[in-house]
Amino acid sequence: MEFPKILEKRRAVNYFDPARDVDQNLLKKIIEQAGNAPSSYNLQPWKLKVIRDMNRKKALRALAFDQPKVTEAPVILIVLADREGWKLEKSTVENVFNDFVKAGKMQAEQKEWFAGVTQGLYGRDEIAAQAFANKNTGLFAMSLMYAATANGLESHPMDGFDHDGVRKEFNIPENYWIPMLIAIGYLNPGTETPPKSWRQSYTDMVIE
Repeated sequence: MEFPKILEKRRAVNYFDPARDVDQNLLKKIIEQAGNAPSSYNLQPWKLKVIRDMNRKKALRALAFDQPKVTEAPVILIVLADREGWKLEKSTVENVFNDFVKAGKMQAEQKEWFAGVTQGLYGRDEIAAQAFANKNTGLFAMSLMYAATANGLESHPMDGFDHDGVRKEFNIPENYWIPMLIAIGYLNPGTETPPKSWRQSYTDMVIE
């Protein structure tokens, strides 16, 4: 599917087929494709909790304004944005630095310098850490929904849920913000998707 078609076809679907599962290999493929999203210094401060079990989805639905799609979609992803994803002790950051060294972009002795740069940019205060986590994880989440569309699936991002309740119910550590839940699955048979809603034009979006 060509990218303009993916942009057009991607919709926030409300009605999923509860009888049609998403193959685990296909889900893995989509998540790994989304992992190609850009991020600051390639630090990739995102994680996912994959919810498939119906009892866990029922618990999540109770915390998400009782939205039916939470239990109807075969997969719900709890998207996590790591506010500490810039710290050198994180395995992701360690892997990124090692990759920089391997590629000749940095020298091994620059490790402490790299740690200071990431802290200065993204860990200097709570606002910077929150912005770092949210903006990068947002890029990943959008890529994930485009990847789902490209692979024949539907999705729906949700920010209507009890953040503290979800954190407690699913044992999510404090360093993670929860920007959204994403439902993944197939459109319920017989459901008509309405025309895409109004979008800003070029002149609407570009300001002087």
